[in-house]
Amino acid sequence: MKNSIIVLLIAILMLSCKAQPDPTRFSEDALNDTFVNLEGESVNLKTILNKHKGEIIVIDIWASWCRDCIVGMPNLKALQNEYADATYLFISMDKSQKSWKNGIDKYNITGEHYFMPKGWKSQFSKSIDLDWVPRYMVINAEGQIALFRAIKAEDSTLKNHLK
Repeated sequence: MKNSIIVLLIAILMLSCKAQPDPTRFSEDALNDTFVNLEGESVNLKTILNKHKGEIIVIDIWASWCRDCIVGMPNLKALQNEYADATYLFISMDKSQKSWKNGIDKYNITGEHYFMPKGWKSQFSKSIDLDWVPRYMVINAEGQIALFRAIKAEDSTLKNHLK
């Protein structure tokens, strides 16, 4: 009897728990997190996003050491060709700026590039629950996060947000 009550309570709890919806906005901590551009200047996410206000933005969080990132590059380039009107922001999880810049050159990655000095421990990473790279996000023309998580450039959900 006791076990039956426990099972019943667990079932009720599981059915009543609602999954948290993906956020549609970045937290203030994420917006204030600092990145480094190719010129070596520090810039926060809020400034980067404001620069592209009114545009559809694809954020690609990647690293030159990431096998899945590199294997997926042809699909990313195909996405860029198919949806050339979108702005592509690349945020690197590399361990050094030298590796980051070498990766951009080696893989001929076109777009706007930023280095994340604190990597996995950054406020940005924490706020988006970064647990894998590559990670793709889409920011719509209204400045909202339209797609919070995709791990492949050929993801149909990602493409749907770019149409």
